[in-house]
Amino acid sequence: QVHLVESGGGLVQAGDSLRLSCAASGRTFSSVSMGWFRQTPGKEREFVAAITWSSGIAAYTDSVKGRFTISRDRAKNTVYLQMNSLKPADTAVYSCAASVLPLSAQYSNYVYWGQGTQVTVSS
Repeated sequence: QVHLVESGGGLVQAGDSLRLSCAASGRTFSSVSMGWFRQTPGKEREFVAAITWSSGIAAYTDSVKGRFTISRDRAKNTVYLQMNSLKPADTAVYSCAASVLPLSAQYSNYVYWGQGTQVTVSS
């Protein structure tokens, strides 16, 4: 079992920055990579970014490339999502998840999920 807890969401203005954190505990060695997904009401969960625990290789969806950066601190079992130049379209509930596959963009490949943190970007 892997337990994930997100933090760092909030209300910001367009152009501002936020850093989300995802603290993992439990059998963290069982996960190969961590991902961030986001969801708004009435829409499907959307892949944002993923990173492998071992090598730190990252992948991003096109809409956040150049603005978001995913990173991990293995000593703290924590994954971060630095979000810069935020846009109203980034408004969503952001959730982190753990996968036994590397850098998957499919939410069905993620086994453990956090409870999510709300990010709201006003124009």
